Amino acid sequence: MRVLVADDDPIITRLLHSALRVKGWEVSVAADAMQAVMFAGRTPSPDAIILDINMPGGTGIAALKRLKASVRTSNIPILVLSGAIDPALPQTVKDLGADEFLVKPVDLDLLYLSVCRMTGVKPQ
Repeated sequence: MRVLVADDDPIITRLLHSALRVKGWEVSVAADAMQAVMFAGRTPSPDAIILDINMPGGTGIAALKRLKASVRTSNIPILVLSGAIDPALPQTVKDLGADEFLVKPVDLDLLYLSVCRMTGVKPQ
């Protein structure tokens, strides 16, 4: 399983990278929205994307729109992970094509189960 983690916070990316690698998954990291879109379009493409909303290089919302508009990346499941407090955000990102939404700070077990659910991978 290949997962792309797109977040500008190095502590979050290290935490997610370590937690998912322990599960045996291959993890790539993008530090901004533009990198996330570029990395997602590479071959082999990720099986899932964990996407922060507030990042440099364009917002996570803009990245989500671009990822879902591209034939190459439109079918990649996306979990949006955000510390934003906007109560409308979960529905907004789901309307834009996100599969899951979790709030920071995130429960790593819940994040793992969410990625498994949206990709069809059986949890270990």
